[in-house]
Amino acid sequence: MTVIAGLDIGGTKCAVSLAYYDGKNIDILEKKRFLTPELSSKTIDELLLSLEELILNYNVELTSIGISCGGPLNSEKGLILSPPNLPGWNKIDIVSPFTNNYDIPVSLQNDANAGALAEWMFGSGQGAENLIFLTFGTGMGAGLILNGVLYSGTNDMAGEVGHVRLESEGPMGYGKAGSFEGYCSGGGIARLAQGMAREAINSDDPPLFCSSIEYIEEITAKDVGIAAAQGDRLALEIFTIVGHKLGKGLAMLVDILNPQKIIIGSIYGRQQKILEPLVLNVLQQEALSHSLSVCEILPAGLGERIGDYASLSVALNKIKSNQLNMEAE
Repeated sequence: MTVIAGLDIGGTKCAVSLAYYDGKNIDILEKKRFLTPELSSKTIDELLLSLEELILNYNVELTSIGISCGGPLNSEKGLILSPPNLPGWNKIDIVSPFTNNYDIPVSLQNDANAGALAEWMFGSGQGAENLIFLTFGTGMGAGLILNGVLYSGTNDMAGEVGHVRLESEGPMGYGKAGSFEGYCSGGGIARLAQGMAREAINSDDPPLFCSSIEYIEEITAKDVGIAAAQGDRLALEIFTIVGHKLGKGLAMLVDILNPQKIIIGSIYGRQQKILEPLVLNVLQQEALSHSLSVCEILPAGLGERIGDYASLSVALNKIKSNQLNMEAE
C-alpha cells in the first residue's frame, strides 16, 4: 500500500491530506485545514506541522508528496512566483523544506494541472491519452494531458486559455477585456451580471439576483445561477452569453489540440443543464467536424471532490514519472 500526501496552498486557506493508494483508488485518511498565514515562512511551518501530525497519528511512512498552488510557478525548481492570491510569495522554494525533511519525491504543479491529473486518474478523463481540463471556477485555466503525459510548456505557462481574447470588448478577466476568463469564470460572470443588472434596474426591470443599484457590487456567479434555476429572464440571458462564449473557446481548443475529452469543472457542472446545449450547438458550427467527432465534452467526474484529489494526484504523477525515468535508463 502506497502512502501519499497532498498539500493545497490557497490565498485564503491551505489543506494537508494523507491517503493510501492501492494501485487503483485513493483512500483519504484525513485532511487538515488552516487559514493561510500572511507570511510564506509561517505557511510552510504550518504545512510541515500538519503533515507531521498526520504521519504520527497514522504511524505511516510516506512515499511521495504533491503540492498544488495557483501559478505562476516553476515546477522544475519548486518555486512559487508571486501568484495574485499570494502576495509576497516571490520565488518561494516550497519543495526543498519537504524533500529535506522526508527525503522522498516532492512535486509542485499549478491548480489547473493538478485538476487535470486528478480527472485523468480518477474522474471523467480515465482511459484518455489526450484531454483538456478547464477549471471554470474563480478563474479560467487549463491543464493538458497530451500523449499520456502532463504538458506544462516551456516555463509552466501552458494552458493559460483564460488570457485568450474572444471578443474585442467584454467583461474583464485575466487583465484583458473580452477574454475567455472574462466570460467564463466566476469573477467574469459576476462582472457581466453587474453590468447587465445595472441596465435592467435603470429600466425598472430588476432581476431576481439584484433588486437595487446599491447591491450591484455584491452580485456573484452563484447568485446568477440560483436566479437562472428559478427562470429569471436576465440570469438566463447571462448564461446564454456564457454558453456561447464557452462553445467558442472550446472550438478553438478542439481544432488546435484534437483531444479525446474536454473536462470542465466547477460552474459547468452546476449549470450543465443550461450550458451544455448551447456549447454543443456552437461547437457544431465552429469546430472541425472530424476533430469534434472524436471529442467528448464532460463535466468533472470528481465534482466538488476534485480539490481533495488534485494535490494527491500530483504526488502519484511524480511516482509514475520517476518509474518511467528509471525504465528509460
